[in-house]
Amino acid sequence: MKAHLALALVLIAASSASAQDAPPPSARLVSFPSSGGTLYGFLYVPEGKGPFPAVMWNHGSEKFPGWQPQLASFYNSHGFVFFLPHRRGQGRSPGVYIMDKIQRRVPFTAVDAQQDANEDVVAAMNWLKTQPEVDANRIVVSGCSFGGIQTLLTAEKGLGARAFIAFAPAAESWSNDALDERLVDAVKRAKGPVFILQAKNDYSTEPAKVLGKIAQEHGGHAKIYPAFGKTPQEGHAAFATTSAGIAVWGQDVLQFIEAALQ
Repeated sequence: MKAHLALALVLIAASSASAQDAPPPSARLVSFPSSGGTLYGFLYVPEGKGPFPAVMWNHGSEKFPGWQPQLASFYNSHGFVFFLPHRRGQGRSPGVYIMDKIQRRVPFTAVDAQQDANEDVVAAMNWLKTQPEVDANRIVVSGCSFGGIQTLLTAEKGLGARAFIAFAPAAESWSNDALDERLVDAVKRAKGPVFILQAKNDYSTEPAKVLGKIAQEHGGHAKIYPAFGKTPQEGHAAFATTSAGIAVWGQDVLQFIEAALQ
């Protein structure tokens, strides 16, 4: 049994590594400067003549966030550039992996980790606004889980983005009082409308209930959808990033973006 488990882990690791080496043809590997050095990400540009509106996606805490081709296909098909920057220590970007920093704990807290990571999000946003394919006045920021938190911290800063769509922000870490309070403040101070959405079987739906209420009070939106998949992880990440999940929330998100960009 142990041998079979070890083999399975090796195959999973190999699969992740090979996946990292083979992005789809439509994914353009790009680099951008940050305080953490030169970072990398993937840019997808729709067919036609730009500049186009854009969606910047904040990935989660996973070490290998890949390139999210299903999200990219969805947004490209509706005329949006899709940008997936890899924060330092994750995916193609060098640096110390953020979860390793968190596990060292003292004196680095969950709020510290989020604040550090947001430096890379700001850098990615500043780079995206300079790209000739992108209409810098029509950018939307989105993300899931750790990336949902990053989306809310970015909403507080604004950075010229017109709307912010956060999937399951802090769903796995809700009840960390310091982080919860930080997110409440961020949503209250958001520089644009915020949409917070989750599936009912996520790890916790308190983010959509607590932060969603604040978002609605400030002109945003919140929604808890029916359970997605069979596990909390499927209701958490797969709901936000797969074609099956997009089929559930896609129209709502497009309508939210359309209203924000008017």
